[in-house]
Amino acid sequence: MYLKKLALILFLSLNFCFISCNSDDESNDETVQEEVAALTANTQLNVSYGDDSQQVYDLYLPAGRLTTKTKVIILVHGGGWVEGDKADMDAFLTLIQNNHPDHAIVNMNYKLATISHAAFPNQFLDLQSAINHLIENAAEYQIKTEFGLVGASAGAHISLMYDYVYDTDDRVKFVGDVVGPSNFTHPFYSENENFPLLLSLLVDASAYPAGTDLVVANSPALQVSSASSPTVMFYGDQDPLVPLTEAQTLDAALTTQGTTHVFNVFEGGHGDDWSDADKLSTQIQLSNYINTYLSIE
Repeated sequence: MYLKKLALILFLSLNFCFISCNSDDESNDETVQEEVAALTANTQLNVSYGDDSQQVYDLYLPAGRLTTKTKVIILVHGGGWVEGDKADMDAFLTLIQNNHPDHAIVNMNYKLATISHAAFPNQFLDLQSAINHLIENAAEYQIKTEFGLVGASAGAHISLMYDYVYDTDDRVKFVGDVVGPSNFTHPFYSENENFPLLLSLLVDASAYPAGTDLVVANSPALQVSSASSPTVMFYGDQDPLVPLTEAQTLDAALTTQGTTHVFNVFEGGHGDDWSDADKLSTQIQLSNYINTYLSIE
């Protein structure tokens, strides 16, 4: 009789624990779901990631975000390294918000080059600082620290250089390159009598090891490696600022390394005069790259 009572007590205890544990699990699941639901879309403008007033980004966080799934697309504006602003990327921002509402978006400024502040490598390091700031605040933002880069003109050059040279932890999963300069050894530059002066203003030679070929070191097409991320490229066949043959060098380098990439050549110049069909193709292909290489599980 005693054994029967003991068995009954154990049985009831186990069942109570099972029910209680299940109840706790269900309660925890409900809490997580409530927390996810509570994370509404949030926009933070001019978030500082450095000491300079230009080192800021706008952050667009989606509703229901999680550190396990919410990946980040970073937009990098152009302007010849000496001008421009994140507002110049508003069209890309709207495109991504409409087509990829579950992604976080960062639209960044970087410190523009002046007589006393060289572009290279400082602007690559600004992008690195912005990414590091996002990583450090990932728990607060509720984002996953995987990134895609979309750059236009000089911003594309910065994005390519960052991925090909500085992204040693492989945080960047793809680069969208819209008319980015990529090969400063091209005759377009080397045969320009003013290029040596321009180079001396753009590059901080003291930041590189002695004897470094600064032209090569800052040419993404000459820095491609097997570690380079998938790259989707968009260029005009009559671009007065970035010759098509320059972009072809980047295409050839990516092919040689076996790097996944797509090379689009459109009729026209530096992007503004492309046809509506070509602009739509650019949008569709960028979206395809986001869906393929920065998908939300």
